[in-house]
Amino acid sequence: MITFYPSDPSGPSIGHTHMTKFLRIGVHQSNVSGYTSKAWWVRRVGSTVFLKWGAVEVHGVGDGRKIYWTLPPRAKTIRCGTVQRAKDYARTAIVRRRSHRYEPLAGNIAIGRRPANRGAELEQALATILFVDIVRSTENAARLGDSRWTQVMNHYYAAVRRELKTLRGKEVVTTGDGLLATFDAPVSGVRCATAIREAVRTLGLEIRVGLHAGEYKVSGADVVGLAFHVGARVAAKARAGEVLVSSAVKNLMSQSGIRFKDRGVHRLKGVPQRWHLYRVEP
Repeated sequence: MITFYPSDPSGPSIGHTHMTKFLRIGVHQSNVSGYTSKAWWVRRVGSTVFLKWGAVEVHGVGDGRKIYWTLPPRAKTIRCGTVQRAKDYARTAIVRRRSHRYEPLAGNIAIGRRPANRGAELEQALATILFVDIVRSTENAARLGDSRWTQVMNHYYAAVRRELKTLRGKEVVTTGDGLLATFDAPVSGVRCATAIREAVRTLGLEIRVGLHAGEYKVSGADVVGLAFHVGARVAAKARAGEVLVSSAVKNLMSQSGIRFKDRGVHRLKGVPQRWHLYRVEP
């Protein structure tokens, strides 16, 4: 269980510098509670711009909702040299958020921390990790409009979760239009990926999927490990409609009857070594 502590210690402002925060809305609206999404905040101090972003949990509805980082957010500092350049950078960052289906946040984003007296060690787990992401989601949202896109996303997540349930996948987190899940067996993960691909095509959507098998650590609702980063980078290499797997997945499926096509050896951003990737064939 995660205990939520008071809000972000950076606070809403420094001096007279305003901090702008955004929540990715996607399928979720302000009258829905208990979902995961993605948040950004942008702050300028003099000629420096500070960015912070990551997955969040939303609890409560309307004005009473509270938003918590699910994991420590990523952060970036941009030193622009002059105040005017920093203002221009911050203004562009804010406009970009607004055009990518984010809503402004008035309140703070709180930090979720474990109780200090919790001494349980992380448990090691082995699973096949699936990342799925919608191709050209921003363009589709702009073309369809907010109301229609919200309906499409509702159907999208319903289809994804239906296939996860059928093949016993465990949903870990959703971020905007992406989803992360784990499977005990690699063959279930691959079959789920191809089933999701076909199901969402009826909605006029194409997805890209990446799968990797590896160890990670679990403690309560928290999961952590390089395997998740590898899976995300494999998905990033996939083309529209493509299901890519790492060699770790393929090597576990020699008796599955599923066919693969060699997609070569790749460098995965931020991940050590080179990785051999394979495309799942129809």
